[in-house]
Amino acid sequence: MSTFHLAGPALLFAPVNRPEIIPKAAARADMVILDLEDGAGTVDRASAYATIRESDLDPARTFVRVVGPQDEHHEDDLRCVAETPYRSVIIPKVTGPLPDSPLLDGLDIVPIIELPEALLHTAEIARDERVVGLYWGADDFTIGLGGASSRQQDDEPFPGRYRAPLDYLRSHTLIHAAAAGKFAIDAVYQDFTDLEGLYTEALDSARMGFAAYPCIHPSQVETVRRAFHPSAAQLDWARRIAAESRRHPGAFSLDGEMVDTPLITLAHRLLERSGEATESAD
Repeated sequence: MSTFHLAGPALLFAPVNRPEIIPKAAARADMVILDLEDGAGTVDRASAYATIRESDLDPARTFVRVVGPQDEHHEDDLRCVAETPYRSVIIPKVTGPLPDSPLLDGLDIVPIIELPEALLHTAEIARDERVVGLYWGADDFTIGLGGASSRQQDDEPFPGRYRAPLDYLRSHTLIHAAAAGKFAIDAVYQDFTDLEGLYTEALDSARMGFAAYPCIHPSQVETVRRAFHPSAAQLDWARRIAAESRRHPGAFSLDGEMVDTPLITLAHRLLERSGEATESAD
């Protein structure tokens, strides 16, 4: 089981070609993703690396997303990270198990499962001791399949719903991460003006078992936090379960419901998400 700790569920991308927004992103989100890949577009590498070195963020609340292993700048990106205090790295477009490279030594790695080839190797990728979590991506997977869109469109029966292969990849990533004792990060919600749609999807994400949801715009952060925070009714239930469990060595009945180990575990998980884990364990 990985000991890596996510600082919270709302991750926010900060393209390194816009250094002025990096401190704002750090102040807004639970964790920042300094982005050298898609979010940054074509960047001057020397300037981008200087921005990362000078960013002065909390390493415990910072990821660096480098470019994928097939990109000519992949190794240079990793060398840049080695010159900083940052040790949490997101690696996109992996196609299989990570290489045995000294450039990856000492890093906490989150590969993005977003290519069809990676899906076929997800179990091996997840079991890698250097990997602390998995992240899945919709758009590159859709392109890899030869598809035109990851979600159903307005002229289809369920606009906005992921297509079947994307639903499969989403569940597949979550399951393999859990089986390896790692966390899973959901895919981004591209329409940052649709906060209602984001909330619905992030709520599903949290209740399904994902640990975090990445934001591409600051306006999404509070919506993600709200979706991941347990409701008042859930917290009341969890507090009562946690309190009652101290008085019983095994299963017990509460309000006519049989409460056993899985429900007790769920109760403590909900309290942990709300920041009440220490209090509930006293």
